[in-house]
Amino acid sequence: MRKGSIKIRSLGLKNRCVPHVPQRSACNRLTHFLFTSLVLLFSSSVWAQPDMTLLTVSPTENGGESYSITLQVLALMTVLSLLPAILMTMTSFTRIIIVLALLRQGLGTSQTPSNQILIGLALFLTFFVMAPVLERAYVQAVQPYLQEEIEAKQAIKQVFDPFRGFMLRQTRESDLKVFLDISGGELIDSPDEVPTSLLLPAFLTSELKTAFQIGFLILIPFLVIDLVVASVLMSMGMVMLSPLIISLPFKIMLFVLVDGWALIMGSLASSFF
Repeated sequence: MRKGSIKIRSLGLKNRCVPHVPQRSACNRLTHFLFTSLVLLFSSSVWAQPDMTLLTVSPTENGGESYSITLQVLALMTVLSLLPAILMTMTSFTRIIIVLALLRQGLGTSQTPSNQILIGLALFLTFFVMAPVLERAYVQAVQPYLQEEIEAKQAIKQVFDPFRGFMLRQTRESDLKVFLDISGGELIDSPDEVPTSLLLPAFLTSELKTAFQIGFLILIPFLVIDLVVASVLMSMGMVMLSPLIISLPFKIMLFVLVDGWALIMGSLASSFF
């Protein structure tokens, strides 16, 4: 028998050994674990009540309300979680990405440029278009709030005002009237009285309409090239050859010769000013 092992004979297993486990050390570890668990279970730190003073709203001297740092951080995290929705519904991103997608379809290159490149182009062009709006929001709301000149509620209102002005300039009156009739509301005398619940869908509808109008004008030259190539192939009797294969190099060459990317980007940016 080797040292450090014991034979098992009661079950009729001969010449078989199992590792010898020192029972005293195992019992000591189990006792230590149970003692530590009991100490942690009944300690005052585990059953201590949370500090509810972190979530407070206290009145200020001028009759307003002051929110605790925890509530302000919670509000900031909530806004950050809604940032993608805000980017797509309250900025120029919708019009730009639709026009770029229609441009790629008109060229006939289904995967070139890729979706990541198109989204990147749309994001950077959106930042360029929205730069004046973001600057006004920072000067009017963020900077005074950081300097503790205005309260959080007033800062939220002032940071939203430049975006409202941008959306009102890009929204058609006909779209506003459509949603106003659907909601059954009264006539609006001034743009400042337009509610946000009415402005957002009207703005998105106008952006979709404008994007498809621009996309229609972009697709016309590519359609002409496709028709010419298809007519030439039909006259030559090459019916089985796809016209898209032949027209693709001509469309790319035409787009490059006229500096199409600069024209598209410039036209999209100038359509917002």
